[in-house]
Amino acid sequence: MSFNLKGLVALLLLPFCVNAQSSFLVKPYLQVGYDGKPNTLELLWHSSDTSSKWAVEISNNGTTWNPSNITATQKIKVKGTSPFNVYHAYLNNLVAGETFKYRVIQNKNIVFNAEGIAPKSNTQTYSFIAIGDIGAEKQDQKKLANIAYNLQPDFVAVPGDIVYDDGLISEYAKKFWPIYNADTANDNGAPLMRKIPFIAAVGNHDVDNSDLDRHPDALAYYYFWAQPLNGPTINDFSGAYPSFKSNESNKEAFLNGAGKAYPKMNHFSYDYGNAHWLVIDADNYVDWTNKELLDWVKQDLKNAANATWRFVMYHQPGFNSSREHFEQQQMRLLAPILEEGKVDVVFTGHVHNYQRSFPLTFVPDRKGTLLVGGKDNKTLRGRVVNGKWTLDKAFDGIKNTKPKGVIYLVTGAGGADLYNPEQTNDPDSWQKFTTKFFATSHSLSHVKVNGNSFKLQQITAEGKVVDEFEIVK
Repeated sequence: MSFNLKGLVALLLLPFCVNAQSSFLVKPYLQVGYDGKPNTLELLWHSSDTSSKWAVEISNNGTTWNPSNITATQKIKVKGTSPFNVYHAYLNNLVAGETFKYRVIQNKNIVFNAEGIAPKSNTQTYSFIAIGDIGAEKQDQKKLANIAYNLQPDFVAVPGDIVYDDGLISEYAKKFWPIYNADTANDNGAPLMRKIPFIAAVGNHDVDNSDLDRHPDALAYYYFWAQPLNGPTINDFSGAYPSFKSNESNKEAFLNGAGKAYPKMNHFSYDYGNAHWLVIDADNYVDWTNKELLDWVKQDLKNAANATWRFVMYHQPGFNSSREHFEQQQMRLLAPILEEGKVDVVFTGHVHNYQRSFPLTFVPDRKGTLLVGGKDNKTLRGRVVNGKWTLDKAFDGIKNTKPKGVIYLVTGAGGADLYNPEQTNDPDSWQKFTTKFFATSHSLSHVKVNGNSFKLQQITAEGKVVDEFEIVK
């Protein structure tokens, strides 16, 4: 009979049973966190077992394990959904750009092991995926998740419409978690979120369906995301943040579950590597003629003066050549402020295709014309904003890589049904500010940032590159 002394010692020293039975509803996934500080992330997971004792440990070298604080527990108890908790653990002292290991422990049993990538520093090369309008449970959505995983990005940026159609807890369970937090990588999804964080702007399908008496599990964005809470404090709440309809019981359940995320998480900023990200809500209820909102955007970009790159992300594009959603031009009102703030690229979704503008500057006429519709003639449909644009047609992103103006991207072909494929090969149907339009395949934007260089490739679900360009500072 053989005897392995080292194996026995190792077994005796192991304080936990690895891979014991867990009670995860959603397995652990990474977020940038409510604080959004450098060298930190937040780890979230969901469980219906509300009586367990949980712990998280992290290792930067694979051998020494240190405890992480569980900083918050959101108790989700809404009508029509079995109660569960969303747990938050604070992962700090990460080494910039390095792989770290973490494990989740339930009742002294290790129930989850994974590796994550710490946020990069301002001197390190990094890459990210931008992809909007994703959670529609389509096969191309799943293929793109696998493509994104194989590209090994450092994070994923989602310019809205995270899940269809109503932003419900039940829709996340079916159309989001199994695809972006899968156990294996294949054409049905990938284990992206347990390795890298996602950041997201809200879209209309995330927050517009806010009748909690009809859909008590709506507004799930505020339960499931942990993003910086450094947005503006606005006197006129209704002009900056979404409201909701509910009886007192449903109201209490939502506010208790959302905690401090509602409503502050609709507008925020975040620094990653050598870039500053401004993420804002572009939905129709937001009044972008509001001076307080505009001043906050202006000051945020002013505070980012030392960043090499300035990126802005929101859902509804102001500069859109698609026939679909053409009337929703309200975000054109921000163009002068974005230009003053030296913004390089704006990432949007909402329109389910890919579009790239020429570098442009824009002077809006007054405040635009507010459009309303619906049976009651009171439903906001957007705002038409006319004005004068100046286009830099000399920029080609190959030989001339120094744009004069802001480049506006629509990257909304992440999974939902495509819009206006017939316009792809009909440039006469495009607006004059559009230089690329691709709507015949679902696609994602893959961006590499190396110091003063920004390179983008638009990649389809079939793996084909349909656009690429570079900006050099």
